[in-house]
Amino acid sequence: MKAPRVMIAAGKSGSGKTMITCGILRALQKLGKTPVAFKCGPDYIDPMFHERVVKTSSRNLDPYFTGDEMTRYLFARGAREGDISVFEGVMGYYDGLGGVSTKGSAYDLARMTKTPVILVVDARGMSLSALAWIRGIIEFRRDSHIAGVIFNRMSGMLYQELAPIAEKELGISCIGYVPEIPEGKLQSRHLGLVLPDEVENLSAQVDRLSEILLTSLDFEKLQKIASGAEELSGEEPEELKKVLQSERAEAVRLGKPVLAVAKDEAFCFIYRDNLRLLQELGAAIVSFSPLHDQKIPDQADGILLYGGYPELYAKELSENTIMRNSVKNALLDGAACLAECGGYMYLSESMEDMNGGTYEMVGAVPGNVYRTDHLRRFGYIELHANAREILGSRCGPIRSHEFHYFDSTDCGRAYHAAKPLRKRTWECIHATKNRMMGFPHLYYYACPEFALEFLEACIKSRKVKNGINDLC
Repeated sequence: MKAPRVMIAAGKSGSGKTMITCGILRALQKLGKTPVAFKCGPDYIDPMFHERVVKTSSRNLDPYFTGDEMTRYLFARGAREGDISVFEGVMGYYDGLGGVSTKGSAYDLARMTKTPVILVVDARGMSLSALAWIRGIIEFRRDSHIAGVIFNRMSGMLYQELAPIAEKELGISCIGYVPEIPEGKLQSRHLGLVLPDEVENLSAQVDRLSEILLTSLDFEKLQKIASGAEELSGEEPEELKKVLQSERAEAVRLGKPVLAVAKDEAFCFIYRDNLRLLQELGAAIVSFSPLHDQKIPDQADGILLYGGYPELYAKELSENTIMRNSVKNALLDGAACLAECGGYMYLSESMEDMNGGTYEMVGAVPGNVYRTDHLRRFGYIELHANAREILGSRCGPIRSHEFHYFDSTDCGRAYHAAKPLRKRTWECIHATKNRMMGFPHLYYYACPEFALEFLEACIKSRKVKNGINDLC
């Protein structure tokens, strides 16, 4: 397929990628385009900015979770929703596994999807030296895919003098500059940027930024680079076809499992494609709020508790005792469950909040959750089942990631986690035949078989609820 696309990347975190990406997306809308966005890597928050602020479709593409064929398929499927795709890179352009490999990096994604890259350079405090820095990034890999550059925090006067030199010396297109905009900076907290709903007048800020970019960037050059991207095959991979077209999948569709998905201010770290794969396999998705509702949906065969910021709402979650009891009773009745990170913390016996207060939680898994002063077990991991006949054990190593400041007195021992390219390992996750509850986050397209296995467990859980069988 012909899919105009471009990646906005940078040499390091904190260069302004997210706000510039949002500004470019809004500017393209004002130029009459229908942009769609993609975020490189496992980040949950940046796609929220794309969707809630710019009101455009946004999905994650993670070259560690999925191989070349699956990644291209997921991109092609999402790209059909618009006429130009804008990728937002992750961390530094070449930063991948363990900090010592390009695997999983923005560069890796550009390579997989043959996407031209526009490099954002934080040029504050630099002039001609910025070109030496850019040359190093371009030449670090022969197939860098870098086709253009945007100078962030640079004056228009300096840009006019520097751009012709850069194009002559580096052989790339200068797309423009972004002046210093104090109110255009985004605040961060312990897991990254604050959520879009917490930033006052964010939509207005992005509107103002887009107006500035329409005068300081050359959108004809940008769109020409995007339109020059190579044609790409987006065929459905055989591993996915095998699962979706299997007799087991057809049986699941006939069973029509219902999933209750926690979704509110405390639980908001959700991959859209996870839910889409579950729906393709026949699941009905019903949202509920552990913060505001009084019980999970009556028809639920399974519960999905994704991550988020439950530590910011520990008191409110604890005080909603009716909901806590509803979740606990559903699990006692045999409901299937996937709980990741914040969702797992909610199911624990107690949780410490950001101020050191401790609050009672659901109590469905052993352990007390407490705050630490640094990231715990941060990054990509592979999960190896320590027991047979537990959820996910048939999938082989499951690619996952962890990103949390909190820990538990009992993280479980159902799986053995290993960091790729590192020697560090640990035990984690509480699991049964129909449950998997722990700190790791999962991306189902990394192993479509896992999603199918979970939905089969949901249907069997319905029998447990009716007293027909006992899985737990």
